Amino acid sequence: MILSCKIHNVAPYINWIYFFHAWGFQPRFAAIANIHGCDVCRTSWLTTFPEEDRNKASEAMQLFKEANRMLDLLDKDYEVRTIFKLCKANSDGDNLVIEKETGQFLIFPLLRQQTPKRDGSPFLCLSDFIRPLSSGIPDTIGAFASCIDADMEGLYKQDPYKHLLVQTLSDRLAEAATEKMHEYVRKEAWGYAKDESLSMPDLLVEKYQGIRPAVGYPSLPDQSINFLLNELLDMKQIGITLTENGAMYPHASVCGLMFAHPAAEYFSVGKIGEDQLEDYARRRRKSTEEMRKFLAANLQ
Repeated sequence: MILSCKIHNVAPYINWIYFFHAWGFQPRFAAIANIHGCDVCRTSWLTTFPEEDRNKASEAMQLFKEANRMLDLLDKDYEVRTIFKLCKANSDGDNLVIEKETGQFLIFPLLRQQTPKRDGSPFLCLSDFIRPLSSGIPDTIGAFASCIDADMEGLYKQDPYKHLLVQTLSDRLAEAATEKMHEYVRKEAWGYAKDESLSMPDLLVEKYQGIRPAVGYPSLPDQSINFLLNELLDMKQIGITLTENGAMYPHASVCGLMFAHPAAEYFSVGKIGEDQLEDYARRRRKSTEEMRKFLAANLQ
């Protein structure tokens, strides 16, 4: 299913902490996004900072004002697009077996934690959150991708400040569209959380049931699985193309998986050994050296 959203409908789902981080501001300055626009409110907000931090807080206030002006301009001509698909699936060891179409299955290999933990807790793999194939009962998994309009990437190239402003907003808009889509999936399309009623602050700190790991997250570190997600989603339908290394274009794009299990949690695969690298390469039907390139950061 494809969802096209006007920017003003997506903007409330922006997590401003990450926007301000991209501009070198600490998270506390992102609180300006929660302040009403009146001068009294802004002045009152400034007084909550120590004297030595007020210039920085003023800069954050100005940046937020200019970001919202830019969002208003972008809203006139551009939309953000999302595609998602709910599939029958089961786990088979560290693999997911996903039904692409009726009777057509995709093997989706995953990685398991391998570094011993101090508390002795189990080594996690995302496949743990999907019902095993041996149960004989199909489970459900979601796949998704979101992106901005590619034409936004070329805006204001002659004005470095505005160009960077669009870039940093584009990253947030792709994530915000994904957040909005995930809420729709939980409450309506998949419907496992029909009664969910979260405030925006609670939604942005993910107080809902289920997880949505994107490719590149610590639990899903292999960029090359973008090719597997593309098999499921046909991402060109919303304008996403992949390079030969699996990088997405437009650059402000995101894709990944959705899990509904109540115990599903985010985690880091961390360091893996040669044994798991070789096993993973075999399951991915790739050479060990090719997989070594994609998993360099995870190798011991």
